[in-house]
Amino acid sequence: MNTLLDNLDLFVEGFKNTLILFFFAAIFSLLLGLVIAGFRVSPVTPLRALGTLYVNTVRNTPLTLVLFFFAFGYPRLGLPGAQSYLVLAVIGLSLYTATYMAEAIRAGINTVPVGQAEAARAIGMPFGMTMTQVIMPQAVRAVVPPMMNVFIALLKNTTVAAGFSVAEAGAIRASLSERGEPAMASMLWIIAGFVVLVLILAAIQRWFEKKWSLAR
Repeated sequence: MNTLLDNLDLFVEGFKNTLILFFFAAIFSLLLGLVIAGFRVSPVTPLRALGTLYVNTVRNTPLTLVLFFFAFGYPRLGLPGAQSYLVLAVIGLSLYTATYMAEAIRAGINTVPVGQAEAARAIGMPFGMTMTQVIMPQAVRAVVPPMMNVFIALLKNTTVAAGFSVAEAGAIRASLSERGEPAMASMLWIIAGFVVLVLILAAIQRWFEKKWSLAR
């Protein structure tokens, strides 16, 4: 307990940055994942090819290499946000997580009977309207469980950013080591923090599942 109380400033700062990383990366990856999933199921061949290329390329690249590029390669391009490692970590995590989000959404879309899309086209609805008003409202129940799993994985993946000068929860152990704190106690408190956050996400998932199961 002394390790936690004596170094509360480090824990607060670390988990605050973890939550910032998670929050913004979750939003951006969800939005981008929706777009990529739309490409993946689009009737337009070039869009399907582009979506497939993006998913297969980024998803099969280790996250460490993705963040390495944004930490050391991206700033050389002179693009916005290059001065902040936190912003760069959000961009890298968002682009990486969006591939898994897109596949979770696409899997949910595939659970909707094909006849629903065919009926929408038969009455003259364009692809975008069919997706937003017919397919996605039905697919959302199937999307939530895998999507929450992606969010949980994203939360844990934020620790990779500690290797690129982002002072989040994954970097707490190194700072505590410099202060002479026991390594085992430090790790146990960090693990406990992540367990609490994951349990909160799991509770949110169960709430959504219970709500929509009752609405059926």
